[in-house]
Amino acid sequence: MRFGAAFWVNRTSWTDLRAACLLAERVGWDSIWIDDHLLADEGDPTDGKLEGWTTLAALAMLTSHVRLGLLVAANTFRPPGLTAKLATTLDQLSDGRAVLGVGAGWFGREHEAFGIDFGSGFGERLDRLDEAVGLIRRLLDGETVTHDGPAYRMDAAVCRPRPIQDRLPILIGGSGPSKTLRTVARHADIWNAFGSADRIAEVSELLRRRCDELGRSFDAIERTVTLHAVIRDTRAEAESAWSAVAARHGLEGRIGSDGVGRGLSVGGPPNDIAEFIDGYRRAGVSEVMVVFRDPFDLETIERLGQVRAALGFGPSVGDRPEPAF
Repeated sequence: MRFGAAFWVNRTSWTDLRAACLLAERVGWDSIWIDDHLLADEGDPTDGKLEGWTTLAALAMLTSHVRLGLLVAANTFRPPGLTAKLATTLDQLSDGRAVLGVGAGWFGREHEAFGIDFGSGFGERLDRLDEAVGLIRRLLDGETVTHDGPAYRMDAAVCRPRPIQDRLPILIGGSGPSKTLRTVARHADIWNAFGSADRIAEVSELLRRRCDELGRSFDAIERTVTLHAVIRDTRAEAESAWSAVAARHGLEGRIGSDGVGRGLSVGGPPNDIAEFIDGYRRAGVSEVMVVFRDPFDLETIERLGQVRAALGFGPSVGDRPEPAF
């Protein structure tokens, strides 16, 4: 199992974010993820927010081992050709460490603020995502693409230079049973979702059905989960640390767009965290992404090795083979 550090970049400085990301790589996290919004999507939307792709480009220059991606890029922000070029450039800058995370987009206020078409509803955005990801895959794979579809047009589009990776992996986030999981089954190398281990196992079976319907191997898609974890010596200390972050970012009682709560998933000593995460391992999850918000929880970042040890895993990304997507 791998571990990703996901940094939500509301109300933070580049200096603090850079320090936290470099610490994450140094102590053995496998990947670093940045969220993709144009306004703060938690709390007051007018508060400060860093831009995702630019942040990843800077991190590509500063890191050497971790995989890098957005969790996840809003498809509504950019046409698919531009997204393919951004992902390819990140792969070049990072010497083959990019993952293209992408989703349909959900935060209407930022679209209104910046004059970006939000579509007629979630169903339309999911249709646009499916069309876009298919085009992105073809461009990343080196095709010359001409396309005249419901949402996008291309005329002999190419994406050169090619990515460093033979197959730059595409991660798709979301758990909608009809459209989202069908897009995952059709196009994704990696699937990401929120929820308990039981929920991930349940939705995984729906994904398996979509794969069967499309004639694709379910095992070809890696499953990942995003959660909130705080490592402290006691549960009470973990809850106190979480409460301070939740208050700063307006998270109390917040429910995500997928209907899943955004509270603390697990908190306490490393053995408790490991036991919780082991449930995901048994459900077939290959990577756990832990979300961090400003002020970034450096103690939890630093104590990952204790959780790895409790799970019987090795200590450092540098000591393990690169994951094969």
